[in-house]
Amino acid sequence: MRIVREEIFGPVVCVQSFDDDSLDAVAKSANDTEYGLETSIWTRNLRVAHTLAHKIKVGTICVNPHNYGDPAWPFGGFKQSGWGREMARK
Repeated sequence: MRIVREEIFGPVVCVQSFDDDSLDAVAKSANDTEYGLETSIWTRNLRVAHTLAHKIKVGTICVNPHNYGDPAWPFGGFKQSGWGREMARK
């Protein structure tokens, strides 16, 4: 899907359900893009969240709440979503 592969800035949300036994396919789909700024994983199972988080190549991963964090924390993306970390020590 185009919405999954492109980096869209704006009030947009794309929700896809997944089963615990399809984590490899979910990660493959999530990584099949030239971008990697941020993603959210919504689940009741912390083991699933950690397992999937280790498979997805993005700068920031939120589990359940989205865009949570302190603006002073280093942040950044992978691939074409930026290089390095903003606010990081040089």
